[in-house]
Amino acid sequence: MQSVRKGLREGSLSKDNYERLRCTACGVSLTTTDDPDEVYTRRVCPECGDQWKELR
Repeated sequence: MQSVRKGLREGSLSKDNYERLRCTACGVSLTTTDDPDEVYTRRVCPECGDQWKELR
């Protein structure tokens, strides 16, 4: 699992007009999974299941 910033730099993620994160492979907006025991928020693509972490 890589960071959201690294995913944006590599091109596996993009932002739409409203600054929402989208998976470039599927073209779908990412969902958010928030675990209170972790330092980061997990962003998941509902289509392909790829995951990225975003620091809070």
